[in-house]
Amino acid sequence: MEEEQSLAMNKLDSLIDGCRRRDPRAQRELYDKLAPGMLAVCQRYMKDHEAAKDVMQDGFVTLFEKLSSFRGEGSFEGWARRIFANTALMQLRRSDALKFSDNIEDSQVMQMTQSTTLEKIGADEIFKLIDTMPDGFRTVFNLYVIEGYTHAEIAQMLSITEGGSRSQLSHARSWLQNKIAASDK
Repeated sequence: MEEEQSLAMNKLDSLIDGCRRRDPRAQRELYDKLAPGMLAVCQRYMKDHEAAKDVMQDGFVTLFEKLSSFRGEGSFEGWARRIFANTALMQLRRSDALKFSDNIEDSQVMQMTQSTTLEKIGADEIFKLIDTMPDGFRTVFNLYVIEGYTHAEIAQMLSITEGGSRSQLSHARSWLQNKIAASDK
């Protein structure tokens, strides 16, 4: 098992070196290796599949341009994931999709009993609901819950306050709870 991991690390290091030399075969192989996971990252931020694919392509351009800055400290895939998340956030900023709205009068906070509602809904259904969240809610929710960023990091990335990040997360959770409760009826 250790030998397999070592071979995989050597293969990845070799691909990275090839990409730094701008070897098209190494670039294609690295693209093929990373594309499915990075598309999933992009889809968490973008509403439609085509937009996610466009962001993924832009992310790969950035990855190949910045590859020389990867120092081998930590996970390469973690480093790449951050590039793709930031690329998606830049696209959302350009389209003004991150103009947050604290007014969610239509989405009254409902109390939900976890023992009944959550048992009836699966992870796939929850991810589908997350995909339909308003952009601001979905972005903060993904960054905090799925990507694991702190409110301070989110605030810096999105040029908002930490309180704004907390507020958006709270609204996103309420929105999600309402949708889950509504699907239970």
